[in-house]
Amino acid sequence: MNPWQGKWALVTGASAGIGVALARELAAGGAHLILTARRKDRLDEFAARLHAEHGVSVEVCVADLAEPGAPQAIFAFTQGKGIAVEVLIDNAGFGAYGPFEQVPVRRLLEMVQVNISAVVELTHLYLPAMLERRRGYILILASTAGFQAVPYIATYAATKAFDLLFAEALAEEVRHRGVFVTALCPGATSTEFKQVAAQPDYAFRSAETPDAVARVGLAALAHGKPVVISGARNRLMQQSQRLAPRRLVTSMAARMFRPPR
Repeated sequence: MNPWQGKWALVTGASAGIGVALARELAAGGAHLILTARRKDRLDEFAARLHAEHGVSVEVCVADLAEPGAPQAIFAFTQGKGIAVEVLIDNAGFGAYGPFEQVPVRRLLEMVQVNISAVVELTHLYLPAMLERRRGYILILASTAGFQAVPYIATYAATKAFDLLFAEALAEEVRHRGVFVTALCPGATSTEFKQVAAQPDYAFRSAETPDAVARVGLAALAHGKPVVISGARNRLMQQSQRLAPRRLVTSMAARMFRPPR
């Protein structure tokens, strides 16, 4: 039995990258979809393609999660359609690369809004009905960057640390009440993230594909794993970091991410 068959899944950040891959994987498993992101043209085209290829119902809700009112607007959209969301994919997020003081503060605060506040609010909006039904799935996109401090992407790494710990704690709260929560922690992935964050190419030399990351995340969610790291190399690196002093790990990350002079 495919766990997503016939269920409604909401995917944020569904116009590119891992969000597209997650939506494709869910549709292939028979899930109906609500796709939300900022770019309506992309969403409409993607929705039509998913419906044609998999025969599932697909709704589009255009929203910018950098706007504080966006989570409530998305919730109102699904309520208005009478859709019971049984799979919530908190995927939307972005980063910004460079010395902290050189990144515009508005960009940093928008990052906190999208990567943290919207995740908390959407989860808080959709979780009660899942608990009442005693079934549901929540996938939260964290990152391998969430396991340690990362200079030059300091705010991004901190937001992903929040997502990781939030998902782990929530998973323990609700695991006996029929709801599975998983933090998906990819490393470098071949998406638009690099361009949006303006990170250097060398940070993406061993990048995974979005499809590989999506498969790992949804398999872990289906099996109720609270945390999953995508990619054997990323898992090995995370284990090795646990054995090293935190200051050393941060210093190594700084050398890796330091902008060229």
